[in-house]
Amino acid sequence: MMLAGRTIIITGAARGVGRAIAEHCAAAGATLILADILEEAGRAVAATLGARFIPLDLADPDSIARFGAAIDGPVHGLVNNAAIATGIGGPEFDTLTIDTWDRVMTVNVRGTWLVTRAIAPMLVASGSGRIVNIASDTALWGAPRLLAYTSSKGAVIAMTRSLARELGPRGVGITCVAPGIMRCEATEYVPPERHALYENNRAVPGPQVPEDITATIAFLLTPGAIALTGQVLPVDAGFVFT
Repeated sequence: MMLAGRTIIITGAARGVGRAIAEHCAAAGATLILADILEEAGRAVAATLGARFIPLDLADPDSIARFGAAIDGPVHGLVNNAAIATGIGGPEFDTLTIDTWDRVMTVNVRGTWLVTRAIAPMLVASGSGRIVNIASDTALWGAPRLLAYTSSKGAVIAMTRSLARELGPRGVGITCVAPGIMRCEATEYVPPERHALYENNRAVPGPQVPEDITATIAFLLTPGAIALTGQVLPVDAGFVFT
């Protein structure tokens, strides 16, 4: 019950990785506030876990402002998980559309920043606020034919490092986890050869599922994780070493 007594916000919690994080944090004793653009599915997950659900559209600054205003602090943890990750891979850099690039950057980068900005005062007020940003190891090894997503997650990594220095004096720690490809709904469109690349070349071979990374994230939401602020942790069973 390492998260007992701690209120944790998780974005993109309606399915996949976000739902798995929510389930693990609930089992660890956290009080949860879940957010997603998928309102019906998000409310169903929240009902199952005894959590609160608030709709959130990371592409809409007004939605993010309403989200922040709906929460009464303090808040002890924020998991910035929501992102566009599905259906954007495949095109080479010179056939990638401007619309795709802009959509991914708007949600994955600007949205992460605005949610963090909205919740930061509540994290400061808690006295032991922790943020975990979900990036991707694609930004660490340079995955091809995935430029918009890889670039957005590289920006999230850089954002984590910069915010660590701004938030540290206020008592808030921020870390970043960089998973590899996992077997879940969001990666069903990924070609089999990309899955095989990971599954055959991890230090611990085989597929990963979202539940494989949730214990690490739960620890990063604890008071003791402040020592890791600013760090990027590849949680990909040894596909990338840093």
